[in-house]
Amino acid sequence: MSSPTIQKIDHLGIAVKSLEETLAYYEKALGLTCEGIEEVPSQKVRTAFLAVGEVHLELLEPTSPDSTIAKFLAEKGEGIHHIAFRTSEIEGQLAKAKDNGVRLIHEVPFDGAGGKLVAFLHPKSTHGVLTEFCMPKAGTCGCGGH
Repeated sequence: MSSPTIQKIDHLGIAVKSLEETLAYYEKALGLTCEGIEEVPSQKVRTAFLAVGEVHLELLEPTSPDSTIAKFLAEKGEGIHHIAFRTSEIEGQLAKAKDNGVRLIHEVPFDGAGGKLVAFLHPKSTHGVLTEFCMPKAGTCGCGGH
């Protein structure tokens, strides 16, 4: 097995109060196109992906007041929530981070939006930036919304 590598910035996660209101801004004022809306029950969010070149914006709307996105909105308001890096091998990338003293929020990847496996690193170990590793699941394009 080859060493895991970061391939690119996959997406920026943006916490929003309302997907519909926020999508109106991105689609009408900026001319971007929503590729699809998806609910992720395990994370208690609805997501919408918009492509900006090879990078996506992932809008995150809470579906429950006890979701991490609802807590983020209550504490910080709307705005950038996380940066996601696409990796060639998510388990190896997590092990590499852990071996280098990074605190993992998730030891094991789980199903995320857009047909991806995802896992997060704790912002206390990443200089204040909530960091996500993601990798398309076998048989999906992992492009968010397809």
